[in-house]
Amino acid sequence: MFYTESDVVFVKGLKVEAVIGVFDWERAITQPLLIDIALETDISRAAVSDDVSDALSYKEVCDDVSEWCIEIKAKLLEHLAGQISDKLFAKYDCQKITLSIAKPTAITAADAVGVQITRYAPVSTSELADTEVSDSQSDDA
Repeated sequence: MFYTESDVVFVKGLKVEAVIGVFDWERAITQPLLIDIALETDISRAAVSDDVSDALSYKEVCDDVSEWCIEIKAKLLEHLAGQISDKLFAKYDCQKITLSIAKPTAITAADAVGVQITRYAPVSTSELADTEVSDSQSDDA
């Protein structure tokens, strides 16, 4: 399924009805989207504790992504994927996200068309400061 050396929480085939598309007629209707999400995150605490409060909630991820798709009303799948990725990083503790969004009814001769993106967590200010300190210390040596 997912080939990685990290722990992954995933969602496969999330179905959302949302406004998506560039044409006027697309802006007036909802269309089905199929979304796959892989969130690379450390699941070791939940694995030991068996406590849902230590886990990244795939139910909450599904609810959030569905809500964001409906709210954003993107013209392009590329824009929607980028926005969802940014929002996932802002809300959930994960290091890498692979996200695909498909429009199964867009092209009648195809099962689906869509986009897939992979994004890495932004470097936090504290991590950046730690790196700069390490670099300056090695320059002094």
